[in-house]
Amino acid sequence: MRPFVGSNALGCKALLAFVLLSGCNTDTAIKDEQPDPVLVEYPVVYIQRDLIVQADDDDPQGASFESRNPAQFNPGAQLFVKRNAFTDSPVTNITAELFADLLGEDADPETVQRIDIRDLSVSDDGQQFLVSIRAPEIEGVDEMEQPSWNIWRYQLASQTLERVITSDTTAAQGDDLMASFLPDGRIVFASTRQRLSRAILLDEGKPQYTALDESRDTEAFNIHLMNPDGTGIEQLSFNLSHDFYPLVLQNGQILYSRWDNMGGNKGINLYQMNPDGTDNQLMFGWHSHQVDFDEQSELIEFIKPQQLPNGEILVLLSSQDDMSYQKRPVVINIEEFTDNQQATAQSGANDNAINDLEMSFDFNFNFSNALSPSGRLTHLYPLPDNSQRYLLSWDLCRVVVEEQIRACGQLTDEQLLDQTLELAEPLYELWLLNDADGTQQLVADSEVGKVITEALVMQPSSQPKTFIADKVIGNELDPQLHEELAAAIHIRSVYDFDGQYSSSNLGGIAQLSDPSLTPASELPARFLKVVRGVPMPSDEVRDIANTDFGRSRNQLMREIIGYTPIQPDGSVKIKVPANIPLAISVLDINGQRIGGRHSQWISLKAGETLQCTGCHTANSQLPHGRYAAQADSINSGAIGGSAFPNASQNIIPIQGQTMAQADAMVNGIAELTSSLDYQDRWTNPDISAVNNSVNIAYENLQTPAPNGSECFNNWNTYCRIQINYVEHIQPIWDLQRLAIDEVTLEVLADNTCTSCHNIVDDNNLAQVPAGQLELLATPSIDQVAHLTSYRELFFNDVEQEEIDGIIVDKLVVVLDADGNIVYQVDAEGELILDAEGNPIPVMTTVNVPAIMSTNSARASANFFDTMNNETHQNMLTADELKLLSEWIDIGAQYYNTPFYSQD
Repeated sequence: MRPFVGSNALGCKALLAFVLLSGCNTDTAIKDEQPDPVLVEYPVVYIQRDLIVQADDDDPQGASFESRNPAQFNPGAQLFVKRNAFTDSPVTNITAELFADLLGEDADPETVQRIDIRDLSVSDDGQQFLVSIRAPEIEGVDEMEQPSWNIWRYQLASQTLERVITSDTTAAQGDDLMASFLPDGRIVFASTRQRLSRAILLDEGKPQYTALDESRDTEAFNIHLMNPDGTGIEQLSFNLSHDFYPLVLQNGQILYSRWDNMGGNKGINLYQMNPDGTDNQLMFGWHSHQVDFDEQSELIEFIKPQQLPNGEILVLLSSQDDMSYQKRPVVINIEEFTDNQQATAQSGANDNAINDLEMSFDFNFNFSNALSPSGRLTHLYPLPDNSQRYLLSWDLCRVVVEEQIRACGQLTDEQLLDQTLELAEPLYELWLLNDADGTQQLVADSEVGKVITEALVMQPSSQPKTFIADKVIGNELDPQLHEELAAAIHIRSVYDFDGQYSSSNLGGIAQLSDPSLTPASELPARFLKVVRGVPMPSDEVRDIANTDFGRSRNQLMREIIGYTPIQPDGSVKIKVPANIPLAISVLDINGQRIGGRHSQWISLKAGETLQCTGCHTANSQLPHGRYAAQADSINSGAIGGSAFPNASQNIIPIQGQTMAQADAMVNGIAELTSSLDYQDRWTNPDISAVNNSVNIAYENLQTPAPNGSECFNNWNTYCRIQINYVEHIQPIWDLQRLAIDEVTLEVLADNTCTSCHNIVDDNNLAQVPAGQLELLATPSIDQVAHLTSYRELFFNDVEQEEIDGIIVDKLVVVLDADGNIVYQVDAEGELILDAEGNPIPVMTTVNVPAIMSTNSARASANFFDTMNNETHQNMLTADELKLLSEWIDIGAQYYNTPFYSQD
């Protein structure tokens, strides 16, 4: 046994641990003075920091590494390198004087620098590691001028720690975190640089800025890549919320955590992509954020994945208590599952994907503040070999008994049940657990008030990672698309929902794709719409009022990228802009969305083609988004060498092609349009009647067309359709619509919307607006930032009536559940009588529901049905109704640009 480290109540640490383990009925034992023979050769690196970081009023969760605020600065960390795993081997604080030049000449050399350190990652050869460091706060300057997080590299040979990006200017351009080495030496990391996203904003004609996440709290992190010397920085992912914690897998691909926050928080899930950013797809977790362990339900976020030598994914689950450092290590079978209880279509596995890591020592992972006899675990690092060894930061269970600190293992079970037992202050130390033989060994001491948050061994990996070369233009990447900074999306059939045919009122794909059996007018899905999420600037760039989003801010702001027809078999192949977040919607003939909104952002690299099987409902847990995990497509495609059955002879497909693929082969990949434009290419006129063309276009409007629509006259990847209520919707209500006799030119009727939907008539006398709907372009009395018409359309109102030339709220008598009149009573419950001694009825207003809903055009059926009834038929054109439908479907925002100005 090791000697006592002092004569106080801490006693002998090795003895304390041994007693604790013995008291827990386990065979695990403490190793004696002989260290692990392998670890004698390799340095151990660890981060130690202050245990408690006080949260402030602006960030109540600032006491821990908050998953939704990755750049949170928690000063008080130090980075140590030990020569080897001997407890008493030399240890060096390699960050002690890292920023000494910032402290000033009068600084106390013994003062611990208030810096922050995180994200250790070692190279496969064990010769270098990466770490993220942030310099101390600068007094007297605002947040924008504070130091940024930077990535540093430690070289074992020279024992030097240097910043990877040497240029101060370049290093300060964003927060860089969570770096890992690729097999070729390049470095993948998470960053707020958004280098390509910012450049695209300029190309779109917008100011250049760093976007916030979709909760508008912090700058969004995305995955980036750089050369070993810090040059050649490239943005790989384009989520509107955080993409972070990239892990280079043994197969060379990058597994990372993505915060899916489109339209509301969907949780942090695991995604995967190639090192060049291609094949970016959901891998695991969408429906697995509430998991039961030991009859206790835990909320899970899949952050900071590690890979065990056997290939399984290790995740340390965190307590929802931000002041707790307890972690629960679980392994995820990501190869066979897409969710905890959902296997891939190919594997057929029927167990759970998420399970506790099997360890020889039975830790009690109780996230409460109650006594845990096995202590608390806050970090676990698997050694990169097959020895089943782990470095762990462990707080042994200790309690205060008669002012003395004792190990929990020294107490009886009865004593441990004593509710008055006081836990000793946490003492997290670094241990080596050998799970193969059930032994443990103390590696590094710590002290009360400190916690070791991360550790690793500079040991060569027994499973070096596979190198994956970047995809080649002209081979894996389409050269024409690449040149146009475009990509392509191919959907085999929008009628394919998780491998099942979705349209119950029609036959299968064979019937839909046969023009002689199904005319276009009977096809449920006619067009596909592509939408782009507008990046949100910080308040320093533009202070966006909540009223700018309109009735709901769930969808933030959206731009329409364009439209394309859906082929008869439900297939689509289109060009889309590369390197921006996209979502798609399936539409009917009127341009109204069928089904729910897409809930994941799609982004593609230039020249890439996304092959998608079909669609997915929001409540389905079957595999979707992970392409190899899905069921086979219901659309088997063409029999090659001949035309599709009863279809045009102008397009002869190749075996297995969808109609969209065959059309693209003959006519080129479809470019997006601003209009709903359909021309029948499939009907064989010798067999069946050619379908009518469709052209519902902005050019037909008599009011201003949405911003950017003119770009589609010569499409490029920066074309965007932007709809703002004041500019493009209110003019529809204001447009003069006179019914005129074609012979006499007499005005028969004034069908201008604001003529009837007004509080005054043609003689300027008070009137109740038609349908209790006022469509005036006056500031609303409820919200002056909105026009009256917008509030009337989307907010509930009260019914009005005209009395003696004055418009007042209509009042009706309140009835109880039995239909009896409710009368006014005083504080004692006595009836209040009027001057004539009669009881006074309680009166109330009459609610008028909003006629439009921000959920969708179809959810606004009351409005669109009205436009088709006898009183309103043909008053609005198909082009105007399409504009209204598309605007409502993307969220009915008041503005769809952060920079709208009414000046």
